[in-house]
Amino acid sequence: MTILMDYEKEELYNVLASQNVPKFRIDQLVNAMYNGKDYGDVINLPKDFLENLNNLGYVLQPIKIRKTYMSGSKDKTIKFLYDLSDGNIIEGVLMKYAFGNTLCISTQVGCKMNCAFCASGLSGFVRNLSAGEILGQIVAVNKYLGGSLKDRKITNVVLMGSGEPLDNFDNVKKFLKIVTSSDCFDISVRNISVSTCGIPSKIEELADLGYAVTLCFSLHASNDETRRKIMPIARRYSIAEVLDSLKYYHTMTNRRVIIEYTLIDGVNNSMSNAKELSQILKNLPCHVNLIRLNEVEGRDLKAPNMESCNKFLDNLNRFGVSATIRRSLGDDIEGACGMLRNKEIVEGKVVDRPKLDTNKFKPKPNKNTQNKVKDPTKLMKSKQFGTKNNSKIGKKYDRKK
Repeated sequence: MTILMDYEKEELYNVLASQNVPKFRIDQLVNAMYNGKDYGDVINLPKDFLENLNNLGYVLQPIKIRKTYMSGSKDKTIKFLYDLSDGNIIEGVLMKYAFGNTLCISTQVGCKMNCAFCASGLSGFVRNLSAGEILGQIVAVNKYLGGSLKDRKITNVVLMGSGEPLDNFDNVKKFLKIVTSSDCFDISVRNISVSTCGIPSKIEELADLGYAVTLCFSLHASNDETRRKIMPIARRYSIAEVLDSLKYYHTMTNRRVIIEYTLIDGVNNSMSNAKELSQILKNLPCHVNLIRLNEVEGRDLKAPNMESCNKFLDNLNRFGVSATIRRSLGDDIEGACGMLRNKEIVEGKVVDRPKLDTNKFKPKPNKNTQNKVKDPTKLMKSKQFGTKNNSKIGKKYDRKK
């Protein structure tokens, strides 16, 4: 099986060279693919060419919408259950705002991180999604909304669904390259957000790509002791190590970082937590998104009341931290943050709860422990990714400060 959406258009000329068709036919195929058409829907290409591709195992549409769940609330959130070509299932959420439609997409089937407040890890980790499977979620929903390649109905994309994007770095990198290209949807990097639990070496690699996406760090605690209790990856990386890589990201991209902080009753929502949080973030240009915990079946943590959330926000603001409480959308259809969970079991596939392999995530030698930041002028104009959509990248970093 070969997923055609995994490749850029220029690459497809080589991938499909054996088909002995002119380049304009490949262009037509790519156009049909990004418009959400499968083999049976394409009418402007030779039938034998399409049948041959299909018989050879070339997949045109790797994502198919299996079910939709409409929120009964006024926010009109839609949750999607997708079928993958191998029988696995993933989920996504479409959130509607005044400025446009934001699609939350997944990067893995399941998740290894197993955070104590999140539902995504409960069903275990199965595999990474390919670049085309990540992109295919946008293609499928864009078509569902009546959009096309030239009339895109999705304004913003957030990589905040199931999975840790930076644990699937190569495929996420390829996805970013394709989705921002003029051959595809040409989505600005400023309209793409990538959320991470914090893998310092990968945050630096992301900075070096030259794609100034909005980086969102899932912090969720004001100190290492608490964070280690609710996020297994914190046993591998300290908050200080991750913050150091976030400062590098800001230096390279000139983009303010978003700090995600889920408020959990009796765990991380005291006044001392707010003060502690303000202290650790004081040297990082950032904005804090406070998220009231969405209680999940199978997890024992409880959400604080809104009065407590507002008090925590007031304390942060008083301590000089830019912060807001993020509006929760789609919680009545289990579509809000932390509630993406497979509700249907694929026949013959049973997975155990994931165990975090902390040895897999190895930071660059001596980088964080010595508090050094590498030269941000490196790779600021990457030959591989170009400078398209880059904005104000590369303030010089003064090591003496």
